[in-house]
Amino acid sequence: MDNRVKTVLLLGAMTGLILLIGDLLGGGQGLMMAFLLAVVMNFGGYWFSDRLALWSAGAQEVTEAEAPELHRIIRSLCQRAGLPMPRVCITPEDAPNAFATGRNPQHAAVAVTQGMLRIATPEELEGVLAHELSHVRHRDILISSIAATLAGAIMVLARMAMWLPLGGRSDDDEGGSSIVGMVVLAVLAPIAAMLIQMAISRSREFLADEGAARLTHKPWALASALEKLERAAQQVPMASADPATSHMYIVNPLKGVSLMSLFRTHPPTEERIARLQAMRGV
Repeated sequence: MDNRVKTVLLLGAMTGLILLIGDLLGGGQGLMMAFLLAVVMNFGGYWFSDRLALWSAGAQEVTEAEAPELHRIIRSLCQRAGLPMPRVCITPEDAPNAFATGRNPQHAAVAVTQGMLRIATPEELEGVLAHELSHVRHRDILISSIAATLAGAIMVLARMAMWLPLGGRSDDDEGGSSIVGMVVLAVLAPIAAMLIQMAISRSREFLADEGAARLTHKPWALASALEKLERAAQQVPMASADPATSHMYIVNPLKGVSLMSLFRTHPPTEERIARLQAMRGV
């Protein structure tokens, strides 16, 4: 299935889950209040996402005089992609990695670690930067914010369900219904929201890989970089990364892998490499 279609379907599934919970809680009033609260909570995160992401990574903006090659590659890619020049940042991490942030192309920033600059060839670095600029081009920060808003609404509704009888309905077996509602809404619904969010993140990574390959016409370069990055992530976990920020990097910066693929924020690197290797002649 096309990853764009998959993203729309996943967002639709999350919206449907909100409507289902709202129906179980007994109408639209509580649903609307919870949804508006989630929007307000996530609005600040979206509006200041670039500052928060750069701050959490310890990234510092660098001038063209300080990092001429990095600026040259990014400027060339932006010209080809029709994007404005983002802020260029470097983080002091030894672990090789990179990320992009910003609510739209006009407020974007691209950051790479010192480790990335140390181990990547020019072609590999170009592939990684093209991947991050593809995130900017596809407005993936916006999509992630929408998913976070919907997930936040589900979390709030689930907590409401802890204190409200199921749907406010006068079922004969009210106690049993309340217990079922508490389990389903307070436990299963947030887990479902998390799984959908992670599935959206994985879909966007595939799209960014494809965009990078088409922008550079060198899918093999990004594939080579991903192989190096995955190997390094297993050996040198990133000190400044945590589960809340790991999704924004090109590969998961935390040591080890998830027990289940459903709980991955990134697709398996082996699958990403195989897809890129199959994109010959782009």
